[in-house]
Amino acid sequence: MILDKLSARLEEVQEFEKERVPASKFKRWRSFLGMYAGEHTAGTEFVIGPLFVAHGVAAGDLVFGLLAGNILAVLSWAFLCAPIAVRERITLYYKLEKICGRNLTTLYNLVNALMFCFLAGSMIAVSATAVGIPFNLPMAKLDDWLPHSFSWVLIVLVVGFVTTLIATLGYNQVSRVANLAAPWMILVFLAAAIAVLPELGLTKAGDFWHVANEKIWTGIPREGQSKFTFWHVMFFAWFCNMAMHIGMADMSVLRYAKKANAGLASAGGMFVGHYFAWLASGILYAVFLQKNQNSAEFAPGPIAYYAAGVAGAACVIIAGWTTANPTIYRAGLAIQAIMPKSKTWKVTLIVGLITTTAACFPALVMRLLDFVALSGLVLMPMGAIIFIDFWVFPKLGLKSNLAELRQMRWNWAAALTWFLTLGTCLAINKSMGIEIFFLGLPGWFVAVLLYIGLSYILQPGKTAKG
Repeated sequence: MILDKLSARLEEVQEFEKERVPASKFKRWRSFLGMYAGEHTAGTEFVIGPLFVAHGVAAGDLVFGLLAGNILAVLSWAFLCAPIAVRERITLYYKLEKICGRNLTTLYNLVNALMFCFLAGSMIAVSATAVGIPFNLPMAKLDDWLPHSFSWVLIVLVVGFVTTLIATLGYNQVSRVANLAAPWMILVFLAAAIAVLPELGLTKAGDFWHVANEKIWTGIPREGQSKFTFWHVMFFAWFCNMAMHIGMADMSVLRYAKKANAGLASAGGMFVGHYFAWLASGILYAVFLQKNQNSAEFAPGPIAYYAAGVAGAACVIIAGWTTANPTIYRAGLAIQAIMPKSKTWKVTLIVGLITTTAACFPALVMRLLDFVALSGLVLMPMGAIIFIDFWVFPKLGLKSNLAELRQMRWNWAAALTWFLTLGTCLAINKSMGIEIFFLGLPGWFVAVLLYIGLSYILQPGKTAKG
């Protein structure tokens, strides 16, 4: 009976994969505020905050770098992604099919889905570190790559199953879970950080800056970790979600918004999650290191449990879910665009299985900063293509949505833009030694120039609008 009801509920899920979202399904900005706050006050925060400590960020560089980077991220959602999303009201994947053609979009969707699977997998792994606490599960270290025990794999499989089940129920369920969890998680983050400050020697508020510089964000990286500066922090805060805003992946979410100002709701995630939560989790990690003689063990679950007990462990579990849920949902949409006749929930289930398998490997967590930066960079050129195709081409007399107009399966201007942009970024990285965190900005301008130039060369019938 229960399985029959669940099956019927899944069959009713309608995500408008190949059509515009109808007005009856539009949502107010508050819905997106909760979603962004829940998604970005989440499992990644228990990893990224401590990794800043491990990379030796100075307190001033972190505080002001996060402020600048998060403002730029909110503006990217509000003025790059949201306006196109509410005008088109279709998924990113359907929009790319119109521009790039079926075959090129299929390649992009596979890469996109794989990136999302890995990101969601890292969050399932974060939740598993908390679920494993009652079982005295050995935790991974900063340099671990492979699964370290059978019990770890078993716990990951259980957490992955629950996370995938929620994602298969569609956007409404993803949004509902985020709205319910976000306020509570925020309080746990802040309360836990405040509660442990006395253990670092903070006895009055006026001493915070001194303690922050001397015992938390000391400016000295841990052994084997590179040194981060203000610029690392600013560009990471801006570009850690590059795939979502500049890369336009959140077209698939913001297409439900009544107005483009819903893009500003991303501030709920950036300043609660990517500001205060990163600071709070860094404080928790500093205390953990002090109590464990600078142990190389890196496990968000035990760190939160030490600071806030059962509430802290539960926060880690739910935080992992609220990030993994919408990420698996997005990955499911990407694969469903490749197999349009398949039910979205069935595709999402398959994606969840891939994600859960990836979560068994601790390397996804230990190298999260690098992976997040890489995934945004790989997906960014397509966002630049959409931006130029939508806003600039009509003014230049070039045709928008060329693949749809010409029944093309492969738009070479878009394909070469994607490949050459990534090749240029790789060349800059290798020849000039510029780190991956900084490549997104020049890469976007390279993609813009390439797409305009290549379209002038390769696009037939350039003088009339399509």
